[in-house]
Amino acid sequence: MTEREKMGQGLLYDANYDTELLKARENCKDLCFSFNQLKPSQISEQEKLIRRLFGKTGKRFYITAPFWCDYGCNIEIGENFYTNHNCIILDGAKVTFGDNVFIAPNCVFSTAGHPLDPEQRNQGLEFAYPITIGDNVWFGASVTVLPGVKIGSNTVIGAGSIVNRDIPDGVIAVGNPCRVLRKITEEDKKKYWRNKNEI
Repeated sequence: MTEREKMGQGLLYDANYDTELLKARENCKDLCFSFNQLKPSQISEQEKLIRRLFGKTGKRFYITAPFWCDYGCNIEIGENFYTNHNCIILDGAKVTFGDNVFIAPNCVFSTAGHPLDPEQRNQGLEFAYPITIGDNVWFGASVTVLPGVKIGSNTVIGAGSIVNRDIPDGVIAVGNPCRVLRKITEEDKKKYWRNKNEI
């Protein structure tokens, strides 16, 4: 079994010294570098590079540079995907985003983790567990999503959260570790609507 196959099956694999994986990451970083050097007005060129990089894209998406990932081929995004500056996706395992996902600046999605045992860690071994995000999810600034996490649809993850467990549909969740604060209700539709007298 190759190290890439081990990586895809959630087993410990050699991330630091395996030549196939090193080359794949180098190729990916070159594409990310090229993407990050484009002018903001070069939208069609940006889209072409992301379609080349990602495993699957919707028809409509926008990724604000700079953006970095490890392999690219393990990233799947739905329709109307948007990420602000400094998004990092460590995609040793699959990272799947549904439709209408909004990501604020400085967010990290990491499928990669390292053994607690120092001998294994020093051998360059790591593991990768998939991350799955539903539809209509909004991530506040500086959120980190850790390996193996699933986040349900219609959910908001508050700024600065460290998400190390699954989060259900239709909630606001925040904190370190991230916890459900409350459900999103019909009252939330009224929260930001104001008339002229209230401003």
